[in-house]
Amino acid sequence: MTEQDAIRKTRRAVTRSALVEDFHRLGLKKTMTVIVHTSMSRIGWVCGGPVTVIEALQEVLTAEGTLVMPAHSADVSDPSDWDNPAVPASWWQSIYAEMPPFDPERTPTLGMGRVAECFRTFPGVKRSSHPIYSFAAWGAGASAIISEHALDDGLGPASPLGKIYDRNGFVLLLGVGYGNNTSMHLGECLAGRLRMIRRSSPVLIHDEKQWVTYRDWNYHEERFSRIGKAFEKSAGSKALQSGMIGQAKSMLMSQRAIVDFTFETIRKG
Repeated sequence: MTEQDAIRKTRRAVTRSALVEDFHRLGLKKTMTVIVHTSMSRIGWVCGGPVTVIEALQEVLTAEGTLVMPAHSADVSDPSDWDNPAVPASWWQSIYAEMPPFDPERTPTLGMGRVAECFRTFPGVKRSSHPIYSFAAWGAGASAIISEHALDDGLGPASPLGKIYDRNGFVLLLGVGYGNNTSMHLGECLAGRLRMIRRSSPVLIHDEKQWVTYRDWNYHEERFSRIGKAFEKSAGSKALQSGMIGQAKSMLMSQRAIVDFTFETIRKG
């Protein structure tokens, strides 16, 4: 969507103060731990763009809360696994030799949207060390959430998702659906029904690039929409609240509730 399209489709300018009001109305509060997934185009024309969205979230949560966003970089991986799009096999050896190693400060996100990409560069934001499943965090719990992000089971119980779960955190889907709800992958992991696969990525070890191999799972986010709709029917108001952020239909939910519901649904399966 171009900026002109956004202006044409927006009823009123979306400002920082308007976003703060909308976040409060949805149920976002000081000291919460929240993982946020965002679509800028759904919010409407925002005065200040992604910076305004991030600053409004920080204003509501305050530094006593914790703001988390996915900072995934799926392209820092084995080119033989790529399929969207694939690259010619004749390129693989050059890619293995020349691909830069994952760097929490420099490696850009891939497919996470404008807000998440902007957030990872914000002052005070820290990023975990997983080459494809990193998370960025700001606030009181940032260091604890992003620390010790092991290569194996990058979205499992010991990952930043599991630490948000342990803190009784929340998920904010801002203009996006359940297919973007990364926390539901934690429910998949806990259910124990996924097929194990191996991935590899270039990382820095003692200041030298090395390709490392680690355990991952064959995730199935295509079922998240169905699971999410069922969750909406069963969740009480304490577990799920919906409303508008700017022009974006949004949901604030208990991360523990949606993870547990995903786990139970898949286990019954």
